[in-house]
Amino acid sequence: MPISRPIPRPIRIAGAVGVSALMLLTAGCAGGPGAGKAQPGAPEAVTPAKPLPMKATPRPATWTDSDDTAHRLRITPTRLARGSDSDLVHIQLDDDLKGMVPYYLTFSYTNTGKKTVREVDPARNFSVNGADGQAAEQVSLFGSNPMATGSGEPPECRESGAAELAAGATAAICQIFMLPKEQRPATVSYKDDGGDTLIWQVGGGKGGASAGLLPAGKPADGSTEDARSRPVPLRITPKGVRTGSLADLSRFDLDADDKKLIPYYVTMQYRNSGTYDLLPSMSDGVTLRTTGGQTVQKLTLIDIGGPGVGRCPDAVPHQMVKPGGTVTECSIHLLPKGDAPAAVVFDGAGEGSEQLVWRASMDNGK
Repeated sequence: MPISRPIPRPIRIAGAVGVSALMLLTAGCAGGPGAGKAQPGAPEAVTPAKPLPMKATPRPATWTDSDDTAHRLRITPTRLARGSDSDLVHIQLDDDLKGMVPYYLTFSYTNTGKKTVREVDPARNFSVNGADGQAAEQVSLFGSNPMATGSGEPPECRESGAAELAAGATAAICQIFMLPKEQRPATVSYKDDGGDTLIWQVGGGKGGASAGLLPAGKPADGSTEDARSRPVPLRITPKGVRTGSLADLSRFDLDADDKKLIPYYVTMQYRNSGTYDLLPSMSDGVTLRTTGGQTVQKLTLIDIGGPGVGRCPDAVPHQMVKPGGTVTECSIHLLPKGDAPAAVVFDGAGEGSEQLVWRASMDNGK
């Protein structure tokens, strides 16, 4: 039976311990990534945060504890507010956070089960995402930070939550997320431990203009390498994203987790603008960003000599791409239920190649 080999999918899980996206800003601790330090003479004034439009719709959710026991919760994002650079004036940020803007997400969570839940931490599953599907950096403040209030959080983000929740009880917590200045939140998402993704739109889900985000279907120039690692310029045109079906992949031995996901087919056209022949494998550089802030690489299916996936052929025509020639390639990406494509990304190969990002365009009519 043909088998599948998913390329490892770098999925950003907001706030998960050990994930590089989690930065710890601590004033009282020396060393370590993201360690915060007090800045002498910094002003104490706090600029009020600006609330963003978001409908506070309660959703049933699942949270799994350290013993792999699933607990039922009801979660409700109640407020998302844009902070100010002055909020961080007391903190010495890591270079990758400098120039970013803080956003404060407040949400409530209710234990809808029949037993007390201990060490509950739903914040780790939340994400704030831009229109291009890029997830914000989640940060945490600990200790006697001069920026913090007595609860250990900045004035605009005081709700500290509860680690133990009796049946029927509710708590609220505020979490800080940081986005580049040119980016705006488009969604708040919760990666449910039951497998689905819960989405709340911010300001209609548009997120405003995103720097570097190309319109759907707009041709752009990229680059790759031939079999001898020589640079080859490309003219790349996204043709659309379609919703697939697991039935399309029935010939392949998918694992149990993959069978819970929904396939999406990304079709791209490549024109060889160089002087060397190319093997039609440019889709290896294609990833799909989602409204839930995940980045999903292509699914690699091993089907030597087989017919492949009819609705998503590897390459048409299936032959070397001559200089001046074109080829259309399709890649398969598996997304959790509730999530949706936000942007198509192409990462070229070779020195000097640049990343290209297009707004995803759904094309389910073809």
